[in-house]
Amino acid sequence: MALGESGVPIVEVRDLTRVFRDFWRRPKVRAVDGVSFELRRGEIFGLLGPNGSGKSTTIRILLGLLRPTAGSARVLGRSPRDVAAKREIGYLPEESHFYKFLTARETLDFYARLFNLGRSARAGRVAQLLDMVALTPAADRPVGEFSKGMARRVGLAQALINDPRLVILDEPTAGLDPIGCRQVKDLLLALVRRGNTILLCSHLLADVEDVCDRIAILFNGRIYAHGTVKGLLEQRDHARVTLPPLPPDELRNLLATIRARLGAEPAVDYPLVRLERFFLEVVAQAHAAAGLAPGSSAPRLADFLQRDRDAEDHGR
Repeated sequence: MALGESGVPIVEVRDLTRVFRDFWRRPKVRAVDGVSFELRRGEIFGLLGPNGSGKSTTIRILLGLLRPTAGSARVLGRSPRDVAAKREIGYLPEESHFYKFLTARETLDFYARLFNLGRSARAGRVAQLLDMVALTPAADRPVGEFSKGMARRVGLAQALINDPRLVILDEPTAGLDPIGCRQVKDLLLALVRRGNTILLCSHLLADVEDVCDRIAILFNGRIYAHGTVKGLLEQRDHARVTLPPLPPDELRNLLATIRARLGAEPAVDYPLVRLERFFLEVVAQAHAAAGLAPGSSAPRLADFLQRDRDAEDHGR
């Protein structure tokens, strides 16, 4: 089956197990224990769990850096160790380690060379990605001078340099301010609309809730919850009705009717705006009051990432 063929899951994990052994080859840690899940084309899948739950081991197997003890993992219909599959993967590790003396532009050019991109293609992609992650003004500064948030932006650009079909992101918003977090989440949503598939690991559960279609929660190497975000979080034993503002007398009469019908006291509260949205609105107002350009605009996808993925896959 060809890479990108619609009937092939982007990632297919079946009964995956990884046991680490000690010096005498005795089983020491069962890091992953019978894990199964799939990633479908054009979705964001969240792989969650506390530290030591098996997330990093699973990712390393999907990247072809570790072999499973039992079970199987397929990436784009191939073995994770297949070079053809690796060319279609972009990866942002939890900790990015760059050559500190290279500039942001030189760093991205270095990674583009690893994918054998020609000089003109490299220059175009690097410039577009630097603009997309808002690093053009700092493009020629050594990355050793960058803050953690700026280095994270370089890492995200590096993960997209090869226009990957599968993007694996480990804590992509770590070190970013709320504006940067919102921009990264908007970028991820734009990528999946285009047809990319994203595997996301994050301890920032609000970010996961914002962007993920489905999640799996690991603990001690096993999956304890798996499904759509809405399906897992929705509480079907309660219902909330949102009303427009009512005069006090009308609200009391309405509550009395509900109370008489249900035989119980209805709970009344007021909906809360998300703190992220409130923060961004305050910052936008502050920018406007100071006569500055807005600071929270959504990033524009790099031109080479805007090609129609459906047409590309169909032509393969």
